[in-house]
Amino acid sequence: MSAPRHLGHLTWQQAAAARDAGALVLLPIGSTEAHGPHLPLATDVILSEALAWRSALVLQNSGYQTLIAPALSYAVTEYAAPFAGTVSITPETAIALVADVCLSLQRQGFERVVLINSHLEPAHAETLRAACALVQQKSQKRVAFPDQLEKRWARTLGDEYRRGECHAGSYETSLVMAARPELVREDERRSLAPVPINLAKAMLAGVKDFVAAGAHAAYFGDPASATPAEGEALYARLVEMVVTVVGETFVPSPLSGPAQ
Repeated sequence: MSAPRHLGHLTWQQAAAARDAGALVLLPIGSTEAHGPHLPLATDVILSEALAWRSALVLQNSGYQTLIAPALSYAVTEYAAPFAGTVSITPETAIALVADVCLSLQRQGFERVVLINSHLEPAHAETLRAACALVQQKSQKRVAFPDQLEKRWARTLGDEYRRGECHAGSYETSLVMAARPELVREDERRSLAPVPINLAKAMLAGVKDFVAAGAHAAYFGDPASATPAEGEALYARLVEMVVTVVGETFVPSPLSGPAQ
């Protein structure tokens, strides 16, 4: 099985050949925001790119042609606003950006587009749902959005995730350790005490940022307990999510005709 290809690395002739072969395009989406003192600002982008790569391998084995599009690295990130380096855009801009990219890909002939998202702020997830709806309204073509916040997937992603403590904690740290271990500041990570605060509940209660929720170093959960093995196990579950939603969204099968 050949390695997944990146759209941005191709020539236009290679892109045309991939389009004509019916390639499914995976669009990684993340944010630029604080993830504790041990993870990079680009954590969500790193996770989405790694998930896109792993998902593409499995999809190719199932008969799909795949391409990985250049990642979108800016999103609605208001909860991390108190911390340096966090860059947020408005919901209106976020919806327009994602919708325009998907519509442009569709106009190019890439009819199957899949959003691969790892930024879990609820307002951001809502912009992705709105962008999918806008694309379908304008083009009559669906965009696949495997959403980690859906209960059927959320309950498979470990205890910390289910407790709502998963910003830069064991969950995200394990995923970065599995994908890009050189970007984890290990001395910092091992020294961090757990922050057992349910961020999801704090959001529902009206808390507006991480500091107000009690995360004075921009992390929740237990980064010190993260392991690469846990990260690989989580990627396996996330890949299953992506592959399942692709199959649910694009009917008939990838080899039997145009996307619905």
